[in-house]
Amino acid sequence: MEFKQRLNSMISLVFILILILPHSSTSQQEEDYVKISLITFLQTLSGNAVKMSQQLGWDISSNPCSGGWTGVICHNGSSLVTEITLKGYDLSGFIDAGIICKSLSLVVLSLSNNSLRGELPSEISNCSALTSLDVSQNELSGQLPASLSELKTLESLNLSNNNFSDLIPASIFGNLKQFDVSNNNFSGPVPPDGTRFGNGSYLGNAGLCGTPLHIACTSAASPVEQPRKKIPARLQILMDSGYFILGVAFLLLLVFVFLLKNKKRKKKTEEKAMVENYKEVVADSNGYNKNTSRSDYSTSSASLVLLKSTQANDGLRFDDLLKAPAELMGRGTYGSVYKVMLGDGTKLVVKRIKEWMISDEEFEKRMEMIDKVRHQTVLSAVAFYCSKQEKLLVYEFQQNGSLLKLLQDAERGRPFNWSSRLNLAAAIAEGLTFMHSNLQIMSHGIPHGNLKSSNILLNNNMEPYISEYGIMSTNNRSHPSPNKENNNKDGDMKTFKTDVYSFGMLLLELLTGKLNQDNGFELNKWVNSVVREEWTVEVFDKALIAEDDNQESMVHLLQVAVKCVDAYPDARPTMSQVYAMVKSIKEDEDQRSLASDQF
Repeated sequence: MEFKQRLNSMISLVFILILILPHSSTSQQEEDYVKISLITFLQTLSGNAVKMSQQLGWDISSNPCSGGWTGVICHNGSSLVTEITLKGYDLSGFIDAGIICKSLSLVVLSLSNNSLRGELPSEISNCSALTSLDVSQNELSGQLPASLSELKTLESLNLSNNNFSDLIPASIFGNLKQFDVSNNNFSGPVPPDGTRFGNGSYLGNAGLCGTPLHIACTSAASPVEQPRKKIPARLQILMDSGYFILGVAFLLLLVFVFLLKNKKRKKKTEEKAMVENYKEVVADSNGYNKNTSRSDYSTSSASLVLLKSTQANDGLRFDDLLKAPAELMGRGTYGSVYKVMLGDGTKLVVKRIKEWMISDEEFEKRMEMIDKVRHQTVLSAVAFYCSKQEKLLVYEFQQNGSLLKLLQDAERGRPFNWSSRLNLAAAIAEGLTFMHSNLQIMSHGIPHGNLKSSNILLNNNMEPYISEYGIMSTNNRSHPSPNKENNNKDGDMKTFKTDVYSFGMLLLELLTGKLNQDNGFELNKWVNSVVREEWTVEVFDKALIAEDDNQESMVHLLQVAVKCVDAYPDARPTMSQVYAMVKSIKEDEDQRSLASDQF
């Protein structure tokens, strides 16, 4: 026990060091402290925090309250963890109440139906807000700690189906409304305060006696607590070794957290530099510098061009964008994306494009052509700006994120059913078909050119918006198909088949649940190999297979996707043909659902 105490002291000291690390806000410190506490608690429960963290989604880089941590519930959308429920996860370690009760304001702690060992620690009294404690159906043993009586708000206590022994402390009943210690090894009389619970709360304890059990207590049934049995030396050595290994693992975890913090700090510094560069370069290209007044700046020839009248661009000036706080959201080969908050609270997204060899006149004409062709599923730019150094497009911010994020959340267990995926696919196909049909007949065809799941945004109703349409010529980037045909031969007209390929990859992501990487080569190759071996069902996301009654529609949509990602562009269908096929699948699915509802 002395070794364990020294270990806990060392852990507490390291926690303090972590909390006083420089360059970290108080709220961030608290969040990191909670995450470390939770993962350390899981380490003692399971003995393998890495495996269990992956299974439960307890990722130290995410927020326990909003990052999909299984079994973790927070108070009213805040960052205050109030419930931990880990029932039936085959946990076989120990309960470290010292760390979890010190870090969280737990109201509910449920660890039932596992294989937890050891005693119920006396530090459980530090969880002073507990109203419910359930550790039933485990392998816990030893005496109950008298400190349970300190839990003044405890209303439900379930200790059934364990190996607890000796006497039931008379002081633990307090304000309990539910109590169960059945199927243990308790002995002696049921305390007077415990007689208000029925005999079902005490069955399966051969040594218990008293009123609820209708078993008279003999004189041998003394309320005097028996001394604890001495732990064998060999077992004590094994336990101390386990604590040492746990301590080393914990310290390694803290080192990892420290390195992760440094990495995040470095990334924030780089992002801040990019934001400043974005403002300085654009301002310089617009003729705005320290010697230029704002009135001169606002009348510069290279001004912001408003494309449509909305609340987002009402009275918007380029100067507003430069003065507004900017946050780097992402960066790629050809540009970066910034989130901008205007003074009135309006949120905008600025896409900054670099190294696009197109004249100002061509760029302006291109943007105006795209703006004329509007569809409800295509996110139109509200404004653009063009100079020799910079080309910027301004969009309305969509707070529900992207299809990429939706797929990532689905990987972590968030619901994303077949109906929602099929509806998204049909809406995207409809929007692309409309844009292709209208823009292909103009003097220069304008495809999307960079269609991917991160460019499919979701509006307030979780409906898709195709963003960044036509803002990057496909001549300026590598073609996604395996044979990399020459895009320059016939200009952008040929590259409408590139959009078809990219849409096919979106379908594969929706069907398989796997994310597109390396331009889709590996995902495409894997899907074709599985289909070739006639194991088609193995392709689909397991979450979709669990729905059971949609496999026919899924197979039909998979056939469409395979046609779209054909290695030879001329063999691919047009978007209008693709949309007709997807629409037909959706209509058949809707009819089946309607018929099913009627029965």
